Amino acid sequence: MPRINKTTLESGINVITEEMPDAESATLGIWVRTGSRNESKGLNGVSHFIEHLLFKGTPKRTALQISREIESVGGVLNAFTSREYTCFYAKVLNRDIPRAADLLSDIFLNPNFDPSEMDKERNVVLQEIKMVEDTPDDIIHDIYAAEFWKGHPLSYPILGPDKNLRKLTTDDIREYYEKHYRSRNVFIVAAGGVKHATILKLVKKGFGKLKLTDLAEKVPDPVPHPGVKLVQKDLEQVHMCLGVPALAQPDPNRYKLYLMNTILGSGMSSRLFQEVREKKGLAYSVFSYLNLYKDSGSLVVYSGTTKENFPQLLSIVLREFAKMRRGVTTTELKEAKSQLKGGMLLGLESSENRMTKLARDEMYFGAPVDIKKIVASIDRVRGDSLEKIASEILRPSKAMLAAIGKVRGATIPKGLKAAKSPARKKKKTA
Repeated sequence: MPRINKTTLESGINVITEEMPDAESATLGIWVRTGSRNESKGLNGVSHFIEHLLFKGTPKRTALQISREIESVGGVLNAFTSREYTCFYAKVLNRDIPRAADLLSDIFLNPNFDPSEMDKERNVVLQEIKMVEDTPDDIIHDIYAAEFWKGHPLSYPILGPDKNLRKLTTDDIREYYEKHYRSRNVFIVAAGGVKHATILKLVKKGFGKLKLTDLAEKVPDPVPHPGVKLVQKDLEQVHMCLGVPALAQPDPNRYKLYLMNTILGSGMSSRLFQEVREKKGLAYSVFSYLNLYKDSGSLVVYSGTTKENFPQLLSIVLREFAKMRRGVTTTELKEAKSQLKGGMLLGLESSENRMTKLARDEMYFGAPVDIKKIVASIDRVRGDSLEKIASEILRPSKAMLAAIGKVRGATIPKGLKAAKSPARKKKKTA
């Protein structure tokens, strides 16, 4: 029998499972194809707020009972919101999967959206927003996204601005929930010591009764914006993100991009880490990462350093871009392949990670992607193809630089679009 199975319920909800015969745990997740990119500007933050509110009680359970029901058996109940999806999941021992399925179905399908609980949780999310705003190595990523995807919902912060949270009403919440948490926008994934037939039986109790609906409307494709955004703030460090347009998640060349990112800035042996931290001692933290969406993406380099070292740090990053465009060594490519494959395979020993992989496969490809095929695709990548994709992507003229700290008058290296220094506030005169 195949270990991965997929069934479509009459409601249009896909149920995907992967059996891990030797696993003692199982992870069950309910996924929704909606995130901050599906929001209007005035409702930015509503997806994340709904994620919080679904844990605040149902007609059957109070918020405390929801927490106790999973924790009492040693399990984990959690959720997260991204720019393209929202997930609610539970990880438990195999014997407790019926409990997890009943609880997740209840909170997802029957939220109270009680006004008093909503007001309390509103304050919690407002504190979460303030916490991010007080953490420069967090907020810089939102500043970068706001400029890079300017004019498109991908530019919105996942948490939303505090002014939106303060004015969201119960009607706003219910209307958005009913529009986006519809059957065709939802799919259910389980992995671990589970049987497909068992999961189907458990989720049909609640989700089998839903009416068949259409997918939510498509959001227009985003357009990246190069440039420079400097935010003056009295900090000990300058925190920066330098990013360029990359590929969409479903692009067949994505494995070349993964390997290029690995060599450039993923891990302690990467070029950026070795050059910036080990050789020059300019920063404690430096790395690159990929934000790949269904229709677009970006590669971003993050680091934090002193005001004095900021121009030198920028120059080194741009120099590493240029070196990557000239190619990689045979040894670098071989080690990057091993690093990428090893990290993926080690991660897939967990039922939670297996569940997440299945869900992302469903989101971006509509079907499970075989692990052996992923490994083979990575192995097929040649050095000259890496040089080609680097030449297309790692271009300073396409880059967006965002920085926060004491950046007034900072020298920006040639190749990036010229930046205006932050305006000084005029002193009021009597």
